[in-house]
Amino acid sequence: MTLDLDPTRTAVVVVDMQNGFCHPDGTLYAPGSESVIEPIAELVARARDAGARIVYTRDVHPPEQFADAHYYDEFAQWGEHVLEDSWEAEIVDGLTVGPDDHVVEKHTYDAFYNTELEGWLNARGIDDLVICGTLANVCVLHTGGSAGLRDFRPLMIEDCIGAIEDDHHEYALEHADWLFGEVLSRDDVSFDAA
Repeated sequence: MTLDLDPTRTAVVVVDMQNGFCHPDGTLYAPGSESVIEPIAELVARARDAGARIVYTRDVHPPEQFADAHYYDEFAQWGEHVLEDSWEAEIVDGLTVGPDDHVVEKHTYDAFYNTELEGWLNARGIDDLVICGTLANVCVLHTGGSAGLRDFRPLMIEDCIGAIEDDHHEYALEHADWLFGEVLSRDDVSFDAA
């Protein structure tokens, strides 16, 4: 069954499809992230053609971000990655940020935390978020959960979400489906005016 979304009330949120995660030379490269570039490009093209909004998130870290951290320290967890103004922080080739697309720079796993994303979506009357990108059990999961808590409908597109391991992908989508969102494939979604 196809879910018909009103493009005027829908945004596709492409989470962290950056060189650092999606390119073989990236510090935190995951082949599962690279493998979803083409499916995401297809999904974005369909949504854009229909008039839906496109949002790209970029995980970006100032080198000193965690210098005074009490507990939350992504560099301790992952090592230094996607530093601001670096090649790693740029959107990967194969995905093009259009002139009308919105780019959100975030500094944590959650694209809503200390960003303008919620206000930007509300100002445009967006209700439904078609969520794709990487990593399934990290930034995609936290962004989707945060969207649900803010009363957006998170639609997790399983064949457009990258992961380090298949188990991570399965866990994240089962958790999302159970707790806060819906899991669909890109073929299950159409962008038709209501």
